[in-house]
Amino acid sequence: MSRSRPCLLAMLVTVLVTGLITPSAHADEQVLDPLPTPAVSGLGLTLKEIATLPKSEPVPAPTDSRLKRWNRINYLGELPDHSGRLYVPDLNGKLYFLKDGQQHVYLDVGAEAAGADFYTHKGLGSGFGFVAFDPRFAKNGRFYTIHTEAWGALTSKKPDLAYPEQQTAQGVLTEWTATDPKADVFSGTHREVLRLGFEGQLHGIQEIGFNPTAHWWDADYGLLYLAVGDGGVGTKNSVPQDLLMPQGKILRIDPRGTNSANGKYGIPRANPFVGKAGVLGEIYASGMRDPYRFSWDPAGWRHQMFLGHIGEKAVESVYEITPGANLGWSEREGPFLYKRGDPSCGVFPLPPDDAKFGYTYPVAAFDHNRLASQKPCADSGNALMGGFVYRGHKLDGLYGKYLFAEGVSGTVLYSDVRQMRIGAPLAKVQQLMLYNEAGKRVTMQELAGDPRVDLRFGQDQSGELYLTAKANGKIWKITGTRRFADCRVGHTEVSHATSARDWAPVTPAKWQFPGREVVLAQAGEQRPGPRRPFEYAVLTKGPVFGSVRIDAEVRLDTPVDIPNRDVIIVFGYQSDTQFYYAHLSQDNTIYPHNGIFAVNNADRLRIDDQWDAARSVGALPAVKDARWHDVEVTHCAATGEIAVYVDGSDAPLMTAIDPTFKSGRVGFGSFDNIGRLRDLTVTGTREK
Repeated sequence: MSRSRPCLLAMLVTVLVTGLITPSAHADEQVLDPLPTPAVSGLGLTLKEIATLPKSEPVPAPTDSRLKRWNRINYLGELPDHSGRLYVPDLNGKLYFLKDGQQHVYLDVGAEAAGADFYTHKGLGSGFGFVAFDPRFAKNGRFYTIHTEAWGALTSKKPDLAYPEQQTAQGVLTEWTATDPKADVFSGTHREVLRLGFEGQLHGIQEIGFNPTAHWWDADYGLLYLAVGDGGVGTKNSVPQDLLMPQGKILRIDPRGTNSANGKYGIPRANPFVGKAGVLGEIYASGMRDPYRFSWDPAGWRHQMFLGHIGEKAVESVYEITPGANLGWSEREGPFLYKRGDPSCGVFPLPPDDAKFGYTYPVAAFDHNRLASQKPCADSGNALMGGFVYRGHKLDGLYGKYLFAEGVSGTVLYSDVRQMRIGAPLAKVQQLMLYNEAGKRVTMQELAGDPRVDLRFGQDQSGELYLTAKANGKIWKITGTRRFADCRVGHTEVSHATSARDWAPVTPAKWQFPGREVVLAQAGEQRPGPRRPFEYAVLTKGPVFGSVRIDAEVRLDTPVDIPNRDVIIVFGYQSDTQFYYAHLSQDNTIYPHNGIFAVNNADRLRIDDQWDAARSVGALPAVKDARWHDVEVTHCAATGEIAVYVDGSDAPLMTAIDPTFKSGRVGFGSFDNIGRLRDLTVTGTREK
């Protein structure tokens, strides 16, 4: 019953996901629930607030409420000059430097680069989008920014790489050269490097960056990557697939070269399409909707490049980017077929001949989990924020994990890089818990003071990680990790409890004690009083426990074709109307099943984190067959943390925090089914 055993739940998820991306003959059948919901990992991040950036406003005042934020900070990095200075761009125009708790404006990019043409009030990525410092900034003072322009720019300034349709915005790459790289306020010169036109205000140039794993002797050193969105047009045309257009692509350029059409930058000879007719040599990879954030894994010889890609209406994806890769948009959304113009705005199985297209599919992904009340094509309010592979040594349990997020809600996620391989089954996506410095579990929505967090990631030169929120302009450093329900439960142990004298059943006649097992042989019946399990037996052998860990194997004997099958593990038992129980069921779609509950002189109350009332779904089903299953329940009395593990998983299937009962006995039973228990061991702190 050790959690080091292979996780059957994870294996099930892998099988399901592998099946989903297999070509199918039923291409007309919409995939209604494309991917599993990320599981809670049981691993948490400790966050320390380090700064609050000043309030700022878009120009002119926006009508879209999503742009009305405290400010629009969207990244944090550290200057590559060993000064310890952090930098933070605000989409509303200004670049901030931070050091030792102090902050100041380094440069007003919007005002200096664009003036009256600076454009920030429409489109979630409009404004001063990003900044990238040359790896030799300490010597040459060079850095690069992107910003959006409209109004006069649309008629007086022509894009370098044309877009054939009417344009409503332009994205501009600018090179800046600081006279004194050590100065805390910019003074120097700037020049325009590249200007791109976009049909819409959405999905412009989202990020620029240098490969930090490249050394001066590498061909990639000093080359600048640009993540260019499709301008919002991929739902109506195939521009992201057109290799004559930069929209929906990752570009790679030499910002100091001159062999481009405008003579202001270079096209690296190693780019995958250089020299090919009818293709832009600047293109590094294609087939993208909104390539929002990219980063490189600093470890290993491969130095993989990962991209967090924001999906359309169904799937959010992480890709490994290789030269010449085509991610498939807008023929594909994640690992599924996308049909432009389909009224469902959904996704469909891949066609049987999919291999001939050569698309690159995600290495990790999750779906939008749209509510039944939402219109099919409405904005679901989900957006994947790409992050970083952690290779530091200060955060236990995170080494080799790629951290990313659902940015609107601020849900922080991770996948193991070892599972993130092109062509392999999708890596398991797990959710990280969050804690403040005092050790209290929190959510980003609580920390940001808003249901819409607009979370982004940051990283310093040592590889340590940060979170930012547009909702309140705050920045947090991830300072540690902790395991949920990782308390020291104590050393008092009770085992070999299979005799009738060891148990006190509600209805003794319904129970059998044949030797190695405890058997509920007859189904229970509802009793007067609050709604609670109908039939259970309380373990009387041993003491009353405070903190406790329960290890056992359980089996459901009710035939699998009968619905609503369940067994329960009781803990914190004080009386017939005061106790906790973990409900293990094959049904996770109704309130009283497959969760953690408290009975406190009233009808049972669901207390687990996994229950989503809006969607009426909880944790993955715990027991779906007639086999034996390992179960572990841990209850930390001091913190109220409760974790339920099934089949040796290293991640809890269910979690809860509840302070109601600090001690009690344990037990086993069901509502109205039959089942059995064996190999029970209870370890805990003897309650005085």
